[in-house]
Amino acid sequence: MLYLIPVPIAENALHTLPEYVLETVRRLDYFVVERAKTARAFVKSAGPLKTMQELFFEEIPQEGGLGEAEAFFKKAVAAGHDVGLLSEAGCPGVADPGAALVALAHTMGVPVKPLVGPSSILLALMASGMNGQHFTFHGYLPAKRPELGPALRRIEAMAKRDNATQLFIETPYRSGMVLEVALEVLQPNTTFGVMQDLTGENEIILVKRVHEWRKKPPVLGKMPGVFLVG
Repeated sequence: MLYLIPVPIAENALHTLPEYVLETVRRLDYFVVERAKTARAFVKSAGPLKTMQELFFEEIPQEGGLGEAEAFFKKAVAAGHDVGLLSEAGCPGVADPGAALVALAHTMGVPVKPLVGPSSILLALMASGMNGQHFTFHGYLPAKRPELGPALRRIEAMAKRDNATQLFIETPYRSGMVLEVALEVLQPNTTFGVMQDLTGENEIILVKRVHEWRKKPPVLGKMPGVFLVG
């Protein structure tokens, strides 16, 4: 079985995972992960039944493909072991390279079991008050400021044309710049949402029209963000 294991999306938020997820983590010996250091810390916090030295972790390469993780997975399954897939945070396979391992499991006929847990994308959509029936997730927008403005205008046009909420994510140190550019290029009546540290102690959930944002823009923390255009 390949278990798709959610990871908390905020610090000190182990309580956001159901007990049955933690029970699964505790009994597994083999993990394919986005980042080994983070995965080890999470598994340790769950209280595994074996020592950390007895557990096996294999990273999925950042540059694409499965790399050594493919052979690791095939060997573990052939030996009769269940395997857990861990994202850096949130749900594996969503905005995450782990989707390639899930596809491999289907090809091999290995059962796939998704477990319940927090997703920053769905939490942001739930909290936005925007259209939750029709939406598009864009991952990361262009990193450079000159390309970011046109990208924001494109998804704004999509939101209005299709009546569909547009979501994207950003790294901690670029969230402030994203807000600045958005307030420069988006139309005054466009709805813009900013979510940071969802489920965490410094949670920010703000949704306003652009003309309202411009009157008093917030100071965003250096935390990962989910942004919404509606």
